[in-house]
Amino acid sequence: MQATLRFSEVPLLKGSNFSWSMAASRFLPLFHAVIFGLFIMSLARPQAVSREKDYETKGVDIIISMDISGSMLAEDFKPENRMLVAKEEAKKFIRGRENDRIGLVVFAREAFTQCPLTLDYDILLNLVDEIQIGMIQDGTAIGMGIATAVNRLRESDARSKVVILITDGENNAGKIDPVTAAELARTFGIKIYTIGVGKGGLVPFPINDPLFGKRYVQARVDVDEFLLKRVADITGGIFFRARDPQSLTEVYQKINELEKTEVKVHEYRSYDELFPYFLIPALLLLTAEILLKNSVLMRIP
Repeated sequence: MQATLRFSEVPLLKGSNFSWSMAASRFLPLFHAVIFGLFIMSLARPQAVSREKDYETKGVDIIISMDISGSMLAEDFKPENRMLVAKEEAKKFIRGRENDRIGLVVFAREAFTQCPLTLDYDILLNLVDEIQIGMIQDGTAIGMGIATAVNRLRESDARSKVVILITDGENNAGKIDPVTAAELARTFGIKIYTIGVGKGGLVPFPINDPLFGKRYVQARVDVDEFLLKRVADITGGIFFRARDPQSLTEVYQKINELEKTEVKVHEYRSYDELFPYFLIPALLLLTAEILLKNSVLMRIP
């Protein structure tokens, strides 16, 4: 009987690439996914677009000064009241402008700035929506509404400076007379367009009765047309009367035409191709994969 001796020579395994090839082979699926994704991105031909505008003249700076006194609840603009109609028409006007800074002042017994001059029309529209009757103690301080708007425009260097004053009543509050405020506007080159809203005379007015809930009474709300005409004339503006929603729409359209922005714009666009940023890495990775398969990962039959 012949004896045999079995042994293992560990040094023979030293220098083997077995562990490296195993590790590399595990990354092949990831390689494939990355390469495929990069090729797809390059085929999509992504581009970077640069756009520039050169404005050669200045636009128009506009402040809308809106009466939010209690009389604006009158519903002679059925099915809506004066306040809601005035807000909606103001929003249409804002959406129709371009390259003009627009601000918003509200007034009742006093006046304050709801929104300073801005080109961010989305914010301005949201602030118009937030206007509510009762934000200020009741009254109609037309002079304060004008003066606050003038204060916002006095340092403007715009080609044209405009106040759109919207009210449905008579001046009965405030420390500044409307005529004095109009003369102040004229010294700063500010034009005022005045809009008297509502039918005037007796109009349906809602009240909350503790016993019967909401009901209507006939209330007299007269617009001081003489005053509004004088304010407009002093500043070189125009007085408008809006007795229904349609006529208020037409008023804003006329103002839009009268104060058209004449901005000369030189615009150009350039396109930069970005696909090389995806194609080149994809080709490099594909080359690396081919080299690995023909060296480290090469299988001998």
